[in-house]
Amino acid sequence: MLTIFRAILAVFFITIMSGKTQAASSTSDSPPKNATLVYVGTYTGTPEKSKGIYLFWLKTEGNEVSQNITLMPLGVAAEAQSSSFLTLDTKRRLLFCANEIDSFEGKPSGAVSAFLIDSATGKLKLINQQSSMGAGPCQLVLDKTGRNLLVANYNNGSVAVLPVDANGRLGEATCVIQDAGKGPNPKRQTGPHAHCVTLSPDNQFAFVCDLGIDKVMSFKFDAEHGKLTPNDPPFFQTRAGAGPRHMVFHPNGKFAYVIDELDSTITALGYNEKNGALAELQTLSSLPGYYDGPNTAAEIGIVPSGKFLFASNRGNQTVVLFAIDSEKGTLNWVEEQNTGGKTPRHFGIQPSGKHLAICNQDSNTVLVCRIDAMNGRLKPSGVFAEVPSPACAVFLPPIGGEKEKPPTTD
Repeated sequence: MLTIFRAILAVFFITIMSGKTQAASSTSDSPPKNATLVYVGTYTGTPEKSKGIYLFWLKTEGNEVSQNITLMPLGVAAEAQSSSFLTLDTKRRLLFCANEIDSFEGKPSGAVSAFLIDSATGKLKLINQQSSMGAGPCQLVLDKTGRNLLVANYNNGSVAVLPVDANGRLGEATCVIQDAGKGPNPKRQTGPHAHCVTLSPDNQFAFVCDLGIDKVMSFKFDAEHGKLTPNDPPFFQTRAGAGPRHMVFHPNGKFAYVIDELDSTITALGYNEKNGALAELQTLSSLPGYYDGPNTAAEIGIVPSGKFLFASNRGNQTVVLFAIDSEKGTLNWVEEQNTGGKTPRHFGIQPSGKHLAICNQDSNTVLVCRIDAMNGRLKPSGVFAEVPSPACAVFLPPIGGEKEKPPTTD
């Protein structure tokens, strides 16, 4: 009975928001001064004919209790092949993207692109591209010094480090690490599949979630020379068939969290900053208890206050909320929120912690929600931005930072 009731609620949620969309192709001359911008990376070559990276500005009206939120379209920020993951350098106003392709400059590799952000319009100017040194790059991260970009190549299970100069130009890889092995899932784990690179808060260690071999690989990271060397211990072993996808550190640096794509679980980990070791604290489902249908977990993120963690489910079509025990690092289920679309691949959290943008990849929509500072609950805007095959969303605060301080619960 509960399952039926939940299904009715989901249908109701989608129905009341149907027709409330903002088309990505609609444009205005430029965003207002001090606007928060939102960049959405997409998969190109799809039936929806995406052109690359789309640009919006976040429009909010009203107070914290009753707020109208809209993503106002500014058109295509830059044409880019399958820009499936984005990351920003807010100080230098740079954007980097992983081009999730299988061939680049005649070789079996994907690419990484560097862009300069126009301070007036938010549009992107290509600086250069480099090989990702592996096929299907699906995630990347800029190190704390801003001098290195680390990219995970899904198809062949490798990780590369690319140098970044003072102007944002990418150099050829200074290090490439190739994972090896396989897992028990005959469809998804016939070989290594690096899905994420996460750097420790002190920039001393790099962790690679490899979905294909059920391991979180651990490396010492030399930022000066752009090198990775195996750590001791060299990896954290997840459950067989779990498929670790993405990893995020808690702001206090004591804990980390891994979302497992294949068995839809989240693992809370204790972190030893001296030797980079990870230790399991808790593993729990990313799904509500009533749901027993097909699902693959996708994104994981923590608000800046460190109080709440979000995770997305593709199949259940939800973003779920957990409260974080700041002393133990464990998670407590709070609620689920239907995304009003299909396949919520990624969500981005505003640096101020006030809003969250959900990419519904297979329904071609992005939904922005307000995050309640007191309890973490999402308040959907009810207005979808239309974007073809959205894969990743990132917020760029105005120069000088957000107008208001990040919310706290203290």
